[in-house]
Amino acid sequence: MDILCLGEPMIEFNQSAPGGAYLQGFGGDTSNAAVAAARQGAAAGYVGATGADVFGDLFHDLWAREGVDDAGVLRMAQAPTGIYFVTHGPEGHVFSYRRSGSAASLMRPDDLPFELLREARVLHVSAISQAISESACDTVFAAIEEVREAGGLISYDTNLRLALWPLPRARAVVEATAAMADILLPGLDDARLLTGLETAEEIAAHYHALGAKRVALTLGAEGVHYSGPEGRERIAPHKVEAVDATGAGDAFDGAFLAEFLRSGDGLAAAHHANAAAALAVCGYGAVAPLPHRADVLAFLAKQERHGA
Repeated sequence: MDILCLGEPMIEFNQSAPGGAYLQGFGGDTSNAAVAAARQGAAAGYVGATGADVFGDLFHDLWAREGVDDAGVLRMAQAPTGIYFVTHGPEGHVFSYRRSGSAASLMRPDDLPFELLREARVLHVSAISQAISESACDTVFAAIEEVREAGGLISYDTNLRLALWPLPRARAVVEATAAMADILLPGLDDARLLTGLETAEEIAAHYHALGAKRVALTLGAEGVHYSGPEGRERIAPHKVEAVDATGAGDAFDGAFLAEFLRSGDGLAAAHHANAAAALAVCGYGAVAPLPHRADVLAFLAKQERHGA
């Protein structure tokens, strides 16, 4: 297994336009990242839990179609698969969640597939998975410990959802997890809240001081700031006709990890993932617009021909 992602899969209902009908899709940041990595050619798997319900069936069908190994996913008869709704307006997209008591929130360390974890080259986790419940948070830390002891790498997205936990607890948990991360994948707005720092350079330096070896800080419409052994670089954004940014960060995460494992070069991976994230905002939903590797390579080649 190249990349094993752990977290909460969620069914998405995304409004096709303001006031329009809702389209059923798939979400959950780490599940999105697993699909993104698989579409980039990585051997990806998922660890988590779904309900023994129709929404859980939809996820297992999705993972089968996308080539994501779901052997580490539990089916829980006593709890539902989480869902959320996305609406669009002048201020951008708005999320409304129905995840209380979801199957993934009931995960415990004893539920982990330890054999799969020991075989993973990279474990990718998210702060959202730590925020949904105390037992899920414990499960994330237990998985990190298992993978580190086996010699695997830890990838961490500091995805912040203040509706799930208070900022002081989020800061404490994120700092502790970032200190164990080989690859840190924060977003600028979240990182400013979590660190109290303002600039990309300050934030990257802060996380390096904690122990993170590579930091790829996504800057939204301003591109990416990468900092690691390969050097530091502000990577310019690509100009695209953005439709829905729902899964852009997850597209970046999955593409970065797949390309990093392919090349061993974090800076090259950041350039590749920056293009993948740009393509991911050109359609509605978190999963449907996730590009394949051939799409990203063709896009980059076109950008190079036009001097972008």
